[in-house]
Parts: sequence; C-alpha cells; structure tokens
Amino acid sequence: MKTSNKMLQILFITVFTLGLTSCSDDDDNGNIIDQPQTIADIVSESDDFDILLAAAIRADLVETLSSTANTNLTVFAPTDAAFLTYLEADDEAAAIAAVNALPEQAVANLLLNHVLGTAVMSSDITAGYVEALSTNADGDALNLYIGVADGTVSVNGVADVVTADVDADNGVIHVVDAVIPEATVVTFATADPNFSSLVAALTRESSFSYVATLSTANGTDPAPFTVFAPTNDAFTALIAELDAVEALGDIPTATLEAALNTHVVAGANVREADLTDGPVTTLGGEVTIDASTAVITDANGRESTIVVTNVQASNGVIHAIDTVLLPEL
Repeated sequence: MKTSNKMLQILFITVFTLGLTSCSDDDDNGNIIDQPQTIADIVSESDDFDILLAAAIRADLVETLSSTANTNLTVFAPTDAAFLTYLEADDEAAAIAAVNALPEQAVANLLLNHVLGTAVMSSDITAGYVEALSTNADGDALNLYIGVADGTVSVNGVADVVTADVDADNGVIHVVDAVIPEATVVTFATADPNFSSLVAALTRESSFSYVATLSTANGTDPAPFTVFAPTNDAFTALIAELDAVEALGDIPTATLEAALNTHVVAGANVREADLTDGPVTTLGGEVTIDASTAVITDANGRESTIVVTNVQASNGVIHAIDTVLLPEL
C-alpha cells in the first residue's frame, strides 16, 4: 500500500496534469474516453518510481514530464532500487531526504541526463551518441553513449535497459537498472568500444594518473578538457608504424605517456565551431590545427583527421581522431 506521502505526491501530479487531460469521462455516445497517460502519470502510479517522482518534484520537472504539447520524449527511468544504490541510502525515505537536500538545479540536470528530446522505441535504438536534455556549465547539451550488445541496450556503460517501450502519450519510457550520472570524458572512453585501445593505454602503467585527472569535475583545475581521442584503428596503425613494436605493451612508457599528453588540452572545452587555425598547446606540447580540413599536425609533421566531433561530457569534449599524435621525436 502506498504511504500518505506517496498519495500527496500523486495529488501534486494530478494538479499539474488536470489542465492537460480531458475533463470528461464520456463522449457524446456515452462511451468511456481513455484519459491520457503521460510519462508523469506512469511514474506517479508505479510503485517502482517513488524516488524518481520525488526527484522530479524537487527539480520542478513534473510539468515537463506531463506536457503533451509539442512534446515527444524518451525517458530512461531508474527504479527505486537504482536510486538507493546511487544515493547509498538504506531505504526510500532516506533516499528522498537525500534528494531533497540537493540543490534543485543539480537534481534537474541529473534527471535531464536521462531524457532525450525525441521518442525512440527500442526497435529504433542503435549504438552511438545521442543528445540528452542535460547541459554542461556553458549550456552545451551533454551526450549519452548508447551501447547495443547481445540484445542488451546500455547507457554510458553504467545502466542497462531492463524494460523497454513503456508507451506514453508524450513519449516512451525505458526502465533502467542504474542512475546515469552526467558523463565525464573518461565515461565515454570506457563506454565506447571504439576507444578500448585508448583506455588500455591510459591505464597501462600504475604511475599514469589520466583516469583521475580526466575525471576532474568541471570548474576544478585542470578541467575542462578538450581530448583528441585516437580510435582503435589509430593505435593499430601506430603499432605498425613504430619499429620493433608489435603490441601496445611494447611502446616504451615515456613515449606512451608523452603521446597521451599530446592529445589533451587542459582548461578549455573547445567544440568544433570554436576550433581555429594555428598552434594549440596540449599537455605534451604544441600541435597545429587546420580547422577547415579538420586536420591536426603533430610536431613530426604527421597528420591526423578529426573523424567525430563534439562528444560532450560534463567536464570537457572529445573529438575522435584517426592517427595517434606523437611528441617531437
């Protein structure tokens, strides 16, 4: 049985949605007319989304999830169990109290990180990047990485869809088993299988601190970052290029660390539109960018082309490149 607190929450939803639903239960022929079932309605009526409902109220997003006017959303909806794990709470009451103790804007951005601006049914989901309604500090839309493997859809490598295609009048809900925090650049590197070699390089030596550094929250030095991220094919080509190197593990530590540094610009979130011609200072020295051709030239005259742009994380942006950049040899 729902608690009195839950009943008050449902009443709150009803007040918000009353003007958006039919006021009549009957049509002219005396037949019952189905009332609209918005995303907010479904969340409020389910025993699995008490904490999500409380978070939506705290974030003042109930109206957003209730509106049927020019609205077609996809919501990756975390269950109560998912929120309990994320908030490290013992029970729902403690979790709701924790939600209400957070700043409204922080809760709003977290929830919007679970929402797409278009309705996407499971049959239309493909692997790749999509834009959520959450934003970074500059107002740029954050990305989500959707993975599809062995019949399972995952989001940012942290949440799996456990129930798909819960249809609503203003979109669709896909139930997920974990809360999806705003991604860092490390989140995308680990979630996207095209960067598995990069992750192996970043974590090869225990002395490397890249994961911790690139996980730094926006606004905290040295974030934000612009990362020119080599694909797996780029690393394969590098191994073929270097003499006496047959695998990533054969690259000398000093060379590998210097190379990785050459792919990171600290203190700037430079999106494609803001790339300009000329030298750019990375953690490993200067590279030169030709913005018109999307080509980066390292200190050795080797050229790398940007093949994917503007993968936006909360603490920086990733541009995928097809050749590993090297410091001056």
